[in-house]
Amino acid sequence: MKNIVIIIAICIYCSSCVNERKFTYFRDVPDTIALFNIADTGYKPVIIKPDDLLQINISSPNPEANTFFVSPGTSSSSINGTTTTASANNMANTYLVDKDGVIELPIVGRVNVKGLTTIQVKDEIKNKVLTFLKDPIVTVRLQNFKITVLGEVNRPANYIVPNERVSLLDAIGMAGDLTLYGQRENVLLIRELEGKKVLTRLNLNNSNLFQSPYYYLQQNDIVYVEPNKARVASTDMTRIRNFTIITSLTSLATIIIARLF
Repeated sequence: MKNIVIIIAICIYCSSCVNERKFTYFRDVPDTIALFNIADTGYKPVIIKPDDLLQINISSPNPEANTFFVSPGTSSSSINGTTTTASANNMANTYLVDKDGVIELPIVGRVNVKGLTTIQVKDEIKNKVLTFLKDPIVTVRLQNFKITVLGEVNRPANYIVPNERVSLLDAIGMAGDLTLYGQRENVLLIRELEGKKVLTRLNLNNSNLFQSPYYYLQQNDIVYVEPNKARVASTDMTRIRNFTIITSLTSLATIIIARLF
């Protein structure tokens, strides 16, 4: 009897170790080392494209002159089918990049921003504003940096991110982490490049993820977490159980009707 109890305890312990390992990120990182260095491929700034929304604020020591560079905001906007609500202050000085990659600024006029980063746009506008303002301060922010997280996460949704430097782990964190049924070693990333869809698989169990050119997300990226075999099996069992219940109820109803008539 004592031997049986010991065997059961060992099985339970081994089972718990397997489960813990199954749901752990970056398994290859040693748990007995204080410092573990991983080379980073580097962050690539987001490139501005047509239909982007840019919030551009222009100011200078002269408050009266600043008023000429202010445009009114709106209370809500629709970005690529995703509706976001913001205060008028948040949406003030927001400009839509047209199909030619151009925005229209008060006083300054047309500015071609297609293919530029927000830093390059800031420098371009600052050079143009120097004609009208002394010591201008220009800030440029992308307002419609959207990512989509789908599949086995706790909060699948579209997310509008207030900054441009967003990693895959940031996206998963915003979505409330993976569920117990998510495949951590096979996360699908869908990205649009030059009018084509590029699909790649990423492994959250391996620290090489940090070296992937897809670790940092780009605008409109889609992250899809596939279900594991346990989820598929549980779904099949649920269908079988429901089918069995319906069949049993149908048989019972048939028997009752036969006895009544």
